[in-house]
Amino acid sequence: MAGGADGSAGAGGGGKRAGDGPGSGSRPSVLVVQNTPSGGPGRVGDGLRRAGLDLEVVQAHAGEALPQRLGERALLVLGGGYLPSEDERAPWLPATHRLAAQALEHGRPMLGICLGGQLLAEVAGGTVRGRCGRPEFGSTPIRMRAEARGDVLFGELPGVTSAIERHVDRITELPPAAVWLADSEHCPYQAFRVGDAAWGVQFHPEAAAERIRAWDPGPLQEQGYDRDELHRAATAAEPAASAAWSAFTERFAAVVAASGGSA
Repeated sequence: MAGGADGSAGAGGGGKRAGDGPGSGSRPSVLVVQNTPSGGPGRVGDGLRRAGLDLEVVQAHAGEALPQRLGERALLVLGGGYLPSEDERAPWLPATHRLAAQALEHGRPMLGICLGGQLLAEVAGGTVRGRCGRPEFGSTPIRMRAEARGDVLFGELPGVTSAIERHVDRITELPPAAVWLADSEHCPYQAFRVGDAAWGVQFHPEAAAERIRAWDPGPLQEQGYDRDELHRAATAAEPAASAAWSAFTERFAAVVAASGGSA
């Protein structure tokens, strides 16, 4: 289970219907692949819209079709309770793989979150394993590696920045060409970059602390976690985390805008 920790925004978020053509608009566009009903783009989506970008949100989990071609769009692949290769459970994943491969081939900006980050790792030649290592739930300190200092998105983050986690699966081997950007105490591959414009993260920069209240307490207890304690800890970390990941989103929006894609 990669997890689907949504943020404060609605599950889907408004957006244009996705198609194969570049469209006639003049604003840069981001194709958003939503893998669960509750796993919307949250504060990342809010930040991209504030930056003037159009979001084309595809409710892939509900059977909405993904376009065949990414075209000049950027790509945002959200979290979900699947491994990136579980095509039988999530039959839209092969199409998502193709879009991620197109982003890498053509240098289009991409951000993969949780399942999306794992999918990017697989497409680029890395390895993902299910139910591997210690699960992470709730607010988690994300530690920036030295390589992060020169990165467009991560370079200005504090050395340790909290983010919401909800996963039992993980990347076990990064792609050969990846730049390793961040880790945590129990999960080494929290963030990486492939090429100049494709980032994958295991954590949830889009998720706000309040979302934890909607988590089912039963599975958390089975893993040794208490939902109320997780919520209290995340609420305490929220002001700094929100500022950090909102600024992170602004920098990704600037990458998209500079890439020249149009809606």
